[in-house]
Amino acid sequence: MEIIRIGNQEWSIKNLDVDSFRNGEIIPECKTVEEWESAGEDGNPAWCYYENNKTNGEKYGKLYNWYAVKDLKGLAPTGWHIPSDDEWAHLIENLGGKDTAGPKMKQKEGWNNDGNGNNESGFSGLPSGYRGFQHPTYYDCNFGDVGKLGGWWSSTEKDRDNAWGRDLFYRDASIGRFYTSKKDGDAVRCIQD
Repeated sequence: MEIIRIGNQEWSIKNLDVDSFRNGEIIPECKTVEEWESAGEDGNPAWCYYENNKTNGEKYGKLYNWYAVKDLKGLAPTGWHIPSDDEWAHLIENLGGKDTAGPKMKQKEGWNNDGNGNNESGFSGLPSGYRGFQHPTYYDCNFGDVGKLGGWWSSTEKDRDNAWGRDLFYRDASIGRFYTSKKDGDAVRCIQD
């Protein structure tokens, strides 16, 4: 795994793209709405490619639900882990704070409408989009915002149903802190133990 040192942390410079846990057990790929919804409802780990397109996976890695992130079998390779909310905060502090870290974390190309960054940090963030979960008003397990938004899970719960993450948006210089349903699909970065 390629790494970049930022402050006293060592981060992977690509989104995670594994289909099995550290112990070799396969993580189910969920292609259909029904499969994705069922995994989330049952609290089971799952992954998908954006729009179920392997070409997107080659560029952006996989999207995982949070149940994969926190599974005790270990989503991250040996010697690595999924960053906590505090570890994300430490990274952002090392890059000058949330209001100015965005361009330093974004790739120099690949973001819509001239939303590219300078990648000064080497983090090489790409707009991998997300997969939502069934919601009666605004979600239907659809994919959204590839080219516009890069969102990454943390290993930190907010509450029983939600977990924290960080996101970059094509129109902003800031990096956001968000919480979302554990059933959603977001990208994953790893940090060395």
